[in-house]
Amino acid sequence: MTHIPEIKILPPGLKNQIAAGEVVERPASVVKELVENSLDAGATRVDVTLENGGRALMVVQDNGSGINGDQLNLAVTRHATSKIREFGDLSAIGSFGFRGEALPSIASVSRFVMTSCAQGADEAASIEVRSGEVVGEGPAALASGTRVEVRDLFANTPARLKFLKTEATENRRCQDTLMRTSLAHLSTGFSLTMGGREAFRLPVDQDLTTRLSAFWPPNICEGLTPFYFERNGYRAHGVAGAPATAQGRGNRILLYVNGRQVQDKLMLSAVRQAYKGMLLSREYPQIVLFLELPRDEVDVNVHPAKLEVRFVEESQVFSTIRGGIMQALTGPGMETMSSPEQTFTRPMPSSGIPAATGSMFSSTSAKRNHQPAPMGNGPKFSTYRDFQSDTVHSKNLDLPMPPSASMVREPAAPQMSGRPNAVQEAPLAGSGFTYLGQIADTYLVLRQGDSMVLVDQHAAHERVLLAAMRDQRTKGDSQPLALPLEIPLHSSQVEIFQDVRKELRSMGFVLELDGPTKVLVRGIPPTLDTGKAKEYLTDALAEKARGLDDLWTMMACKTAIKANQPLAVDEALALLEVWLETPERDYCPHGRPTVLHWSAFDLEKLFKRK
Repeated sequence: MTHIPEIKILPPGLKNQIAAGEVVERPASVVKELVENSLDAGATRVDVTLENGGRALMVVQDNGSGINGDQLNLAVTRHATSKIREFGDLSAIGSFGFRGEALPSIASVSRFVMTSCAQGADEAASIEVRSGEVVGEGPAALASGTRVEVRDLFANTPARLKFLKTEATENRRCQDTLMRTSLAHLSTGFSLTMGGREAFRLPVDQDLTTRLSAFWPPNICEGLTPFYFERNGYRAHGVAGAPATAQGRGNRILLYVNGRQVQDKLMLSAVRQAYKGMLLSREYPQIVLFLELPRDEVDVNVHPAKLEVRFVEESQVFSTIRGGIMQALTGPGMETMSSPEQTFTRPMPSSGIPAATGSMFSSTSAKRNHQPAPMGNGPKFSTYRDFQSDTVHSKNLDLPMPPSASMVREPAAPQMSGRPNAVQEAPLAGSGFTYLGQIADTYLVLRQGDSMVLVDQHAAHERVLLAAMRDQRTKGDSQPLALPLEIPLHSSQVEIFQDVRKELRSMGFVLELDGPTKVLVRGIPPTLDTGKAKEYLTDALAEKARGLDDLWTMMACKTAIKANQPLAVDEALALLEVWLETPERDYCPHGRPTVLHWSAFDLEKLFKRK
């Protein structure tokens, strides 16, 4: 007969450890819960200290209202709280912590000491808890506020301890958590000390951009535009970054609801919609967004860690956020987005042109300071020649003059670029294409049977270069500099530099730290001049790329020929022949199309013959 186990009530210690699994994931979770308790207590000063990434010690001390000595035992008891009293309070929660789970959950997986002096009390009191069991209570010395010490986190739950990352990683996560919290409480001062070194100290009553400057590089903070938008009792305010400073990660999209940091797909979708047409598919803006709405129209009781919320009026939330960000993006100087090679304007109203034209971007007629690179009379691009001879030593990427390019020139066709004899027909051997010329010094025009084809020269060259880099992998060839370049480092970029240093070396950059705030560049890839190399490293340290493939993509973009650059016929043919043999040639590494096709039928529709 099968034994049927009895149903039993779990002991209190095990209950708390299970609850801790929902609330306490890592040291950063503890920091978040304790700091939010300080803010609920009205603190105007919060100081955090970490040792060994928070494993060995976490201390959070504040100058808030404190806790009465006879209430300390209740504070470490599950489902005991001062923040809600009745069922109706759940529909209008205004505090950060409210379930009464955080302190007992933390105390169940650590050695926990809380000392507090309530306002008006004659002396402070303290309670000590080890692995969920109270081991001591009594008077203590503390002038005001509350001090919580958490030691040996997860020491009694080694299965959870082994999932923690390195000290540097856990420190970074704690710093990020405190940074995000501080942005929503500008009237409160914060400090963080890690391993005996003060990471930052934020004074009270800062404005948002000034506080952000302690964490984000100057070039990003200078591109932030404030906004304030209100509609039907919903308010969206904060700062939005310029599209030109977009990066390859979404870690600088910070969202808040009624002062509480959240992760919400609806809000993120509204942000992406506001930037639509201004960013590439893999780019993310920098934005700090605060949404304020009536408390009874948002449910913050969705998740134990309180990171997720639900809205009653989702459409109102979406339109308010989008309206606020659009207010920032349509201000002076924000009408267009500049990229290294093109200016992208907002989409024009539909004119009934077939879908093929919908992928086209408007290219500025100005040169935007892009001077044409010296182009020799030989059969290949100077940019190809630089790349193949200086970087790819083990593979010959010579682009011989196609036999068809030496054909007898036909009389010049009607000029498309304004230069004499700019358009001359030249078939590509065995490809079925005929090269007709160049438009706006940017697009290569081809004929394929009865179809017309346009190729974006920059996008096509990007794809060719990236394919070559992938093929050759990481050779690390470098061109030494007689005088090293100096690149200043913001404090937030030091760890980024350490993360990408190995990849940058494999690409040909020879770098070394000169003190905590400066990088010396002693060697650069042969394909880049010093100006482009410095621009490339600045973008890499601004996290515009993630991983080696993204760094290659950015390198390809910097190295490739640009829009508004005239090409001789043999140069255009050399590019086209290599591009036609390149994998994934229909799209550039950023996801933009490299080529557009119009069949005879499409053209007849454009001219309303059909």
